[in-house]
Amino acid sequence: MTANIIKTFARCAVMEVSNEGFYNTEDEYTIELNGKFYKNSTKVVESLYDLRPDTEYQVTLKRNGKEIGQVAFCTKKEAVTLNVREFGALGDGKHNDTINIQCAINACPENGRVYLPNGIYKVTSLFLKSHILIDLAENAVISAIPDRTMYPILPGIIEGNDEETEYNFGTWEGNPIDCFAAIITGLFVEDVAITGRGTIDGCASRENWWNNPKVRNIAWRPRLVFLNHCKHITMQGVTVTNSPSWNIHPYFSDHLKFLDLKIQNPKDSPNTDGLDPESCSNVDIIGVYFSVGDDCIAIKAGKIYMGAKYKTPSENLMIRHCMMRDGHGSITIGSEMAGGVRNLTVRECEFVDTDRGLRIKTRRGRGRDAVIDGVLFERIRMDQVLTPIVINSFYFCDPDGHSEYVQSQEIHKVDERTPILGEFTFRDLECSNCHAAAAYIIGLPEEKIRRVAFENVSFTYALQPIPSCPAMMDGLGEKVKLGVFAKNVQRLELKDVKIKGAEGDTVITENVNQLIME
Repeated sequence: MTANIIKTFARCAVMEVSNEGFYNTEDEYTIELNGKFYKNSTKVVESLYDLRPDTEYQVTLKRNGKEIGQVAFCTKKEAVTLNVREFGALGDGKHNDTINIQCAINACPENGRVYLPNGIYKVTSLFLKSHILIDLAENAVISAIPDRTMYPILPGIIEGNDEETEYNFGTWEGNPIDCFAAIITGLFVEDVAITGRGTIDGCASRENWWNNPKVRNIAWRPRLVFLNHCKHITMQGVTVTNSPSWNIHPYFSDHLKFLDLKIQNPKDSPNTDGLDPESCSNVDIIGVYFSVGDDCIAIKAGKIYMGAKYKTPSENLMIRHCMMRDGHGSITIGSEMAGGVRNLTVRECEFVDTDRGLRIKTRRGRGRDAVIDGVLFERIRMDQVLTPIVINSFYFCDPDGHSEYVQSQEIHKVDERTPILGEFTFRDLECSNCHAAAAYIIGLPEEKIRRVAFENVSFTYALQPIPSCPAMMDGLGEKVKLGVFAKNVQRLELKDVKIKGAEGDTVITENVNQLIME
């Protein structure tokens, strides 16, 4: 075992151990701080709390009394701590503490800390400020007031006075549309951290935000956390739950870290994606636990207007040591990705009871900037995932999703509306209790997927598989226990691929230019 400190703050730090497992370690280990017992753990990514600012620490890891790893670090300096109680916040679960907490945020100097001690703080929308840290105590809860008439609205597009520049504040499912401000909203801020062992609770339910979720009511539903054009933002440790819509939505933002979080929503909650980076770059998602009502992570880059105008892909994303449970897709790309998605690495994660492992959703009309390329899945363990791999170029979203242009299997002209799928690599995957298919891969006949490679991958089917369609597209009936199906692919590589329990042919290919099987 080796240890690495991946982020330090003034009063906590995040440690990652290597060669010990996926989300959890194989065996329990002991953490000592400066020679004293701190805690026992079974997590690969572990947070260390109750530290002092500007202080050196030595971490020693032990198992069965024997030292197995060591690392040293120094905490950050801190200018001041502002306790929100000193600004009039009551934390009694009744009083509206929004203005009191906002006052503390606005008053906080650079490198200062806004501290929420134990309590339930009822709020609507809080707005972040650059160069501060917000710290939630273990039993501190930011609890959203579910009255939509009390929330500010973020306009979709406002035209600048030069009649050329436009300002985009609100967004909904890939389009610049009015939406309510999130419970935690960051607009054009940088160098902000939200840390601690507390909870941000959206308090959404079928009686409020989840009632008629597809109907716009005053404005579109808020996120729990929305980061619009932000830089160098970190979220660490906290639990986010019961979001009105997507839980955490970074938007046109850069250098983001999401570490050791818990993102939890009821399995039947509508559109409660866990974490959706949209047109973002340099994003680390490490040691995060997901259990949500939609996709755990959905990587996006806007619908056609935003992709064509801003040409801003989501790129350079690292996801590791995460646990994904219960969602529709463990990791989804699209369908709003007209700006493209590039350089996504997912390694050492576990997917359990999700509908899909990797799910690519694209279609004609997304445009030539809608390039998905450089996707690597490595050392992933899946269990009870209906279809581990889906790459679908006929996803029937949007009003024209069932049109002949989107759904036709015939060759169409390649033009400015045609999306591109590049290279996808799947290495060292163990997929148990599959149901619908091992992998369902279908490109456009006029723009084939460039390369799909599997290496050292095993698929084992459940004894009683659940009938389901492997992909959302027209003309596809139910297929149970299908192996690897690939169509419209330039190069397909299957090296040391094992499929156990599929019916009929385990590998089915159509219109594949080059097939390599070893």
